[in-house]
Amino acid sequence: MNKTFLRFTQIALVAILFSFALKIDAPTWNIDTNHSKISFEINHFFTPIEGFFNDYKGELIFDEADLAGSLVNFTVQVASVKTDSEKRDKHLQSSDFFDVAKFPEMKFSSSEITKTDEGFVAKGNLSIRDVTKMVEVPFKVLGRGDHPMKKGVDIIAIRGGLTINRNDYGVGTGSWAATAVVGEEVLIKITVEGNRKK
Repeated sequence: MNKTFLRFTQIALVAILFSFALKIDAPTWNIDTNHSKISFEINHFFTPIEGFFNDYKGELIFDEADLAGSLVNFTVQVASVKTDSEKRDKHLQSSDFFDVAKFPEMKFSSSEITKTDEGFVAKGNLSIRDVTKMVEVPFKVLGRGDHPMKKGVDIIAIRGGLTINRNDYGVGTGSWAATAVVGEEVLIKITVEGNRKK
């Protein structure tokens, strides 16, 4: 075997092994649902109405120094929607809107997280009812540091959100697809507090 080629191969292998040794593994954060929230805002005529979902699970693997190894996944139980009106909540769960009997979950799964001048963007698939679309979710890290009451625990706070068109996902069928009463644009807001052992 050519000595030059052999030497090149050895150098390449060392470089590959060295790169693996230097790789930073993005940490997995436990989501504190008591201090996290997935909420939304939509107009009723001209009045903004707020709501939220109180049953969801999330996977947050994130490190600013290892965005390639970071990801965000959330699954929301749509029947947990709350808007301070039981009648409205049941209507939202019906086939007129979310149709939770057929489509009990909403999901977001990131495919890429990138850095921006304002913070970060998680790009991925958002699935509502039977529609899946690629969306971008801008977010910021509000803070990260040692837990003051738990030794050896790191905490992080993240806030993000996006605006979608509900009709793109079929949320509002028949006469409820019209936007005179229920607005077309929905502002989704996400606040997450995570923690992990160092």
